Amino acid sequence: MTTPLLIIASKLRLWAVMSSLWAVLWISVANAHEVVPTIADLTVTDGAVLIEMRINIEAQLSGINLDEVDDTDAAENASDYDVLHALSNVEVASRATDLIETWNTTPLLTAAGTPLALALDKVTVPVLADSELPRISDLIITATLPEGAPDIEVLWPAGAGALVVRQQGVDAPYTGLVGGGSTSGPISLAGGTKTTGWQVFAAYIPVGFDHILPKGLDHILFVLGLFFLSTQLGPLLWQVSAFTLAHTVTLALGALGHISVPGSIVEPLIAASIVYVAVENTFSRGLTPWRPAVVFGFGLLHGLGFASVLGEFGLPEAQFVPALLGFNVGVELGQLAVIAMAATALFLGCRAAVAARLTGVEELVTEYPVMFRAWSMTGSLIIAGIAIYWVIERTLL
Repeated sequence: MTTPLLIIASKLRLWAVMSSLWAVLWISVANAHEVVPTIADLTVTDGAVLIEMRINIEAQLSGINLDEVDDTDAAENASDYDVLHALSNVEVASRATDLIETWNTTPLLTAAGTPLALALDKVTVPVLADSELPRISDLIITATLPEGAPDIEVLWPAGAGALVVRQQGVDAPYTGLVGGGSTSGPISLAGGTKTTGWQVFAAYIPVGFDHILPKGLDHILFVLGLFFLSTQLGPLLWQVSAFTLAHTVTLALGALGHISVPGSIVEPLIAASIVYVAVENTFSRGLTPWRPAVVFGFGLLHGLGFASVLGEFGLPEAQFVPALLGFNVGVELGQLAVIAMAATALFLGCRAAVAARLTGVEELVTEYPVMFRAWSMTGSLIIAGIAIYWVIERTLL
């Protein structure tokens, strides 16, 4: 390698290391306060409505737009949540009436076009055992139906995140995923509004996609680590195929309850998998015989992470298969979108270098393999730095 090329390579590596350090410092300010869906079991008996709800009260009261983040620390007003999260269980329970007032204003429930007045019957807030985990409380809410009302409709407020509504006590009950600012549609009080398999499948595609883009930074970095290995399409296809097959297996087994591994074990190992692929990229110039097998093993870990997300929705067993398939399709589409954006950015970078009309040794940057290697080294070092911090955070901090 000539001296000018050595200088260029050194500058690229130095910039990559400094970028990695900056990224680690930026991420280190965040703690894990995961956003989980609210689950509401809806029962109607003799004109009385009963809703048993599992909910993160602090997140709902914080003003954070839960439709856009999967971690409260990613929100601009994260400090508002932290203040509420630090309250005692008794203090949080006393704030539950604020939610009821908000929902009555929305209104949360209507029957035959008439808003239903909600009343808080009982609230149970657990003592906070780990400040890094979301606190899930139980609410029991009641309302009175207008006489002769044939159905009921749920309007979940915008910014409230995902809501799973599960009708109880009837044949062919309704079970549906309601996003913030959306409605359940009319739910027949006599039953018979059971969501079809295709509807469930379609509803969970965006859930899987959102778990990758924009919310799944660790999965995004892993996929980018696969992309940065080689300029050739073959190695990428081998890796993505191995990863997809593996995480599909453990996603299915985990979501169905056949495998259960604590997040305290899975999450550090996922971070370690990102470190491995990123570091190997800096030493390898192509697909090694063991790389697909290693990626397959890492895919098993990521599948367990996906399964924990799907399990939070509390779906009935009859809807698990279509939800599982829809979620998995969404995950695959998210991964393909990450790869497509990375490839597009690389292509545009090459075009910009050509348009700059570089001369001399710098003209080499206009060649795709040279540009890719520069991106690969830089990106892999940044990814490794972030993932190393995650390993430390998820094991020691």
